[in-house]
Amino acid sequence: MGKSLKKFLKLFVPIAFGLFLVWYSYNSTTPDERKQIIHYISNASPFWVGMSIILGILSHISRAVRWKYLLRPLGYRPKFINSIFIVLMAYFANLGIPRSGEFLRATALTTYEGVPFEKGFGTIVTERVIDLLMLLLILTTTLLLQTDIILAFLEEKGISIIGTVAILAIGLLGLFIGSFIIRKSKSPFANKVKTFLNGLIDGVLSVFKMKNKWPFVFHTIFIWIAYIGMFWVIKHTVVETLSLSVSELLVAFVAGAFAMSTTNGGIGLYPIAVSAALGIFGISSVSGDAFGWIMWISQTAMVVVFGTISFIVLPLLNRNR
Repeated sequence: MGKSLKKFLKLFVPIAFGLFLVWYSYNSTTPDERKQIIHYISNASPFWVGMSIILGILSHISRAVRWKYLLRPLGYRPKFINSIFIVLMAYFANLGIPRSGEFLRATALTTYEGVPFEKGFGTIVTERVIDLLMLLLILTTTLLLQTDIILAFLEEKGISIIGTVAILAIGLLGLFIGSFIIRKSKSPFANKVKTFLNGLIDGVLSVFKMKNKWPFVFHTIFIWIAYIGMFWVIKHTVVETLSLSVSELLVAFVAGAFAMSTTNGGIGLYPIAVSAALGIFGISSVSGDAFGWIMWISQTAMVVVFGTISFIVLPLLNRNR
């Protein structure tokens, strides 16, 4: 398979899959249900939607600040405003081409701040590893808080507790065997995997060696609190979700977070995943779909608007570079 075809498939398949899910979601509802969903979306409280957008913006600003703490030990101190605009540009780029934003961030940092691409990209990889660990922490917390509900839901779907435990055990055993084989193997592929994993571990450990580790930890926690917060406030836009607790909403939050990484910006899949997760707690598909679409539309619109502004303003602020 040629490189050009691979690039085309990487770009086309997620978008096509997302558009298919939009079509599927539309056709799986009746005309009356679609009217109800549109009613919820069009009548969503501007105050709560605005609060969600503000929390989203604050999370991006905090991410820009945190990024500066990773660059500082390398001897670079990018302008704060440049860091914010670069982060917003990256999120906007990811809506079009998955993971292109990471490369754009490193490239823009090189262009406007003179940071070598490989060093800038290394800090971005470290960021992603930390964020993945935070997501796994939230996932574990959610499973502990909602164990009974989740197990009851799985049993309702015909998945027994014994079967669930067996699947987890097989998965862990497979992971252990796979890691053992990779450690012992001398093949080029195994060496690449070991180098990659060692780099990730070094990146994570470097956080605890940095001078500003506690501000870095603070911003990491704040970013994820803001993520959860901008999801939580949306419950006030749909009557049926008003009574949901934070722990119940976390189930839908985690489902949405994984959906975001599957298609471009979660297009199509995000509302479906959120609605399915809310259904565990007795929320109707109409209210669940409305919740998911309100959340996705508001945050996507925020990224598009501020990402576009960043693409225009950043070069103007750095005309001499």
